[in-house]
Amino acid sequence: MFKAAAIQKCSATLFLMVLIAGPGVCLADGIVVSKIYHPYVQPLEQELEWRALFQDEQPSVADHTRLYQMAYGRSLSDRWFVEFYVVGKASDDQSFDIEAYEFEAKWQLTEQGEFWADWGLLFELEKEANEDVWELATAVLAEKEWGKWSGTANFYIAGEWGSDIKDELETKLGLQARYRYSRAFEPAVEFYAGENTRGLGPAFLGQVKLSGKRKFKWEAGIIFGLDSKSPNRTLRFLAEFEF
Repeated sequence: MFKAAAIQKCSATLFLMVLIAGPGVCLADGIVVSKIYHPYVQPLEQELEWRALFQDEQPSVADHTRLYQMAYGRSLSDRWFVEFYVVGKASDDQSFDIEAYEFEAKWQLTEQGEFWADWGLLFELEKEANEDVWELATAVLAEKEWGKWSGTANFYIAGEWGSDIKDELETKLGLQARYRYSRAFEPAVEFYAGENTRGLGPAFLGQVKLSGKRKFKWEAGIIFGLDSKSPNRTLRFLAEFEF
């Protein structure tokens, strides 16, 4: 069990990370817009997940890049959830091909409502399919509720290495403010920051309860670039079947 002092220290650390993630820091390369992770784990849960992302024109990136992810995940306990992804990619310059394989593990640190914010950690290990490129990332996950509003922050630190890439340390930030109108429909605003990307835009989330413990969750968003280095528009979609 985490002590209050430890949680307060984590809070201060996240605040410092958010400040660091402003302009001037070397942030993560590649596609920055992604899923916003929440720091919660449901015991005895399994899921199938599909994601699609469509990125418009961006300097030094192939036009109309499309990224697809398929995953299977399951909880190992009431604190740990693991997931395995297969990632595919296509663009105007490249036909569809398997791009990478990724393993994720999420660790819920605190009980929901135990402290002023809820905390978790995410660990990701990714291997490029056709190149000797590896990436190991750790993300701090934080969520705070105010009435019907929820605020979520994901801050990543990642290291890349391999014979086909220059070794480097990178960071990435994702923020989401969500209004819990109903289980089936939750409007949100999202912000993303990474190397050559500053993006802001609306997103919509929802879930439909099926028989037993089964649920269908969906997400859709459009993120607009905030400067000339960012992609003009990025569309993201997610469908998740929990059982």
